[in-house]
Amino acid sequence: MWKRGIPLVLLCLVMAVVVLIVYGSYRWRAATRALLMKMQSSRFQSSIKTYDSRELEGLPAPVQRYFRVVLREGQPLVTAVSVEHTGTFNVSETAEQWKAFTSVQHVVTQHPGFVWDARIHMAPGMSIFVHDAYGAGEGILTASLFGLLTVMEQPSTPQLAQGELMRFFVEGVWYPTALLPSQGVVWEAVDDTQASATFTDGTTAVQMIVQFDEQGLISSVRSSGRYRAVGGMQVATPWQGRVWGYELRDGMLVPLEGEVAWLLAEGPKPYWRGHIQHIEYEYAQ
Repeated sequence: MWKRGIPLVLLCLVMAVVVLIVYGSYRWRAATRALLMKMQSSRFQSSIKTYDSRELEGLPAPVQRYFRVVLREGQPLVTAVSVEHTGTFNVSETAEQWKAFTSVQHVVTQHPGFVWDARIHMAPGMSIFVHDAYGAGEGILTASLFGLLTVMEQPSTPQLAQGELMRFFVEGVWYPTALLPSQGVVWEAVDDTQASATFTDGTTAVQMIVQFDEQGLISSVRSSGRYRAVGGMQVATPWQGRVWGYELRDGMLVPLEGEVAWLLAEGPKPYWRGHIQHIEYEYAQ
């Protein structure tokens, strides 16, 4: 009798786990919708609808070359983007523990905002759900096991908002009309292959150094200090995003491969490597 009851107990346990996983997924989708609504709430339409190369006059030479390479005259301005990624994420601050991830990201360019909804596959049948987002001037970074058990959550602070706005700017290479001066980016000369870019959203401002390659394309964007969690403290740390593998998408030349790293004293420590599987744009009407 006792032995015959074991399969029933196991079946009940399996059913309970399935119910919890389904419930966690439901809760996570609801949280994702809330983040998207927050991002959309501050969205507006610019009066400028298309790219006009005359706005490049007076910009540093490498910046002018970049826009002339990646955009065509009259290119409609990107107002929203949907991106699907695959790649790997290093889940350890000190070691090399790379785990595969898949993600969907939604972006709006006016006001700037994004919601990155990722699944990091820790082990067979076990995934960490991640929200990395920026909207209405606030940053969000949280991770949860199956969407149920919070394993990491950073408080919404000016430092987090600044870091998320940096991410938005670096990823502007996927939607390059957002990097135009008419969209609020202030470009200043550094040398023949670099330029400084300042971007402001409300009370949050970021300044980045942009590196251009021999073809005139952006190869990297770096900051002297993005805040990083170290021993429970937020420490300003040099940070860099690299991109490559440019291809034409809707008439724009955009990179499909990338890597993000902290630039530590002992050398770069990458923590994100990704590939764009699909990208879809909405344009100014």
